[in-house]
Amino acid sequence: MRHGALPFGSLLLALALWQLLAASGTWSETLVPPPARVWDAFVDVSTTHDGVRGYNGTYLIEHLGISLRRIAIGAGVGIALGVLFGLLMGTVGWMRSLFEPWITFLRTLPPLAYFSLLVIWLGIDEEPKVTLLAMAAFPPVAVSTTTAVAAVPTSLVEAARALGASRWDVVRDVVVPSALPETLTGVRLAVGVAYSSLVAAELVNGLPGIGGMVKDAANYNNTPVVLVGIIAIGVSGLIIDGLLLRLERAVVPWRGRA
Repeated sequence: MRHGALPFGSLLLALALWQLLAASGTWSETLVPPPARVWDAFVDVSTTHDGVRGYNGTYLIEHLGISLRRIAIGAGVGIALGVLFGLLMGTVGWMRSLFEPWITFLRTLPPLAYFSLLVIWLGIDEEPKVTLLAMAAFPPVAVSTTTAVAAVPTSLVEAARALGASRWDVVRDVVVPSALPETLTGVRLAVGVAYSSLVAAELVNGLPGIGGMVKDAANYNNTPVVLVGIIAIGVSGLIIDGLLLRLERAVVPWRGRA
């Protein structure tokens, strides 16, 4: 009960502080709308009102679903490539020396730094958005997997080889299980980075899409809809991270245990 009461209590406290701040008159309702206005905006973008279907003809759940599909495809490609490169760089020294500087270079770049270039190369449809999310998700997984593979105890590898295991058997039965906990941590980080890049990915031709909705509403100073979009992104991100955490506990139940 305590684990459930604490988050619920913090939510109520945040709502109370938000209401007090909005009612204080320090800022106008355009800048800090009260929770009731944000709730009304949530209802408006989730239903048909005055003949208008959601926001820009699309319901909130549909905006969110389209963005989640982009994240699933983009982050999925980035995570798959990250795991592959991590295994190769962790087991082959010259490949780590060759690719690690480029991955570090990519990891330090903010998404907006190369999104315009992706638009020039790939157009304004789905390709630059998915590519941006893949490029954002790739480095965390590659780095975490490389580090985990390089940290596999040499004694385990030598014991497997002494028992007649081939190089592929060592990778499959020793390296991958040993590196899996850190790799899954990198996957969680990659999904978080992809989420933080979502609005940037949907800056151009992002409607329908939750990031595009936030950007379009911001252009018209529609702060309640902006907050609805931000909250939707945050809540869906919390749910997905919780699912990934449950997956991690199921796949590597030994993590954190002696």
